[in-house]
Amino acid sequence: MSILDSKSNGSPKGFASITSTVAVLPLDNVDTDQIIPARFLKVTDSEGLGGHVFEDIRRSPDGTLRNDFSLNRPDRAGSSILVAGDNFGCGSSREHAAWALKGAGIRAVISTSFADIFRGNALKNGILPVALQPEACAALTQLDRSDSTVTVDLELQEVRWEGGSAPFRIDAFARKCLLEGVDELGYILSHEASIADFEQRRMQRGGV
Repeated sequence: MSILDSKSNGSPKGFASITSTVAVLPLDNVDTDQIIPARFLKVTDSEGLGGHVFEDIRRSPDGTLRNDFSLNRPDRAGSSILVAGDNFGCGSSREHAAWALKGAGIRAVISTSFADIFRGNALKNGILPVALQPEACAALTQLDRSDSTVTVDLELQEVRWEGGSAPFRIDAFARKCLLEGVDELGYILSHEASIADFEQRRMQRGGV
């Protein structure tokens, strides 16, 4: 079964690191319409979108799955790390792109750069966008036909593979949310008791 057969994203789950084989999409400027085509956007939640991620570029004109597309290969079933070309996630602001990737089991995307809106949507949905230098991405791309695994270490902010490693940067608040498996609203709700206590004291002071 291909990782692309996944049916549901589920809610974000926290993680400190991810270790997986890598799937490689060696294309620059992959936009959100390529990640999830517009005809699949007639939904209001993430259910089922994972099965259509990269729908138009993972299939041949006759509709059959391309054997040369990394995520279609049996040896990449279960890969949770995608290595992509430059400027990944450009185009429209559709959050469905992040939903589709999450539904397909992708928890980290490595590229040399990301579109800003896609980066934000990915982080809010429990996907870690990792920006590395071109030479590091090139080294990871070479692992597409290898059984070697790659570790994306969120705690140490480092990507490690056999024979190499590279640091990455991430906003401190986004890192905390990913580690704890919460989105922005979930983070606020985790402080509900403190917020209620503050409001009670504020009302006792006359609402000031």
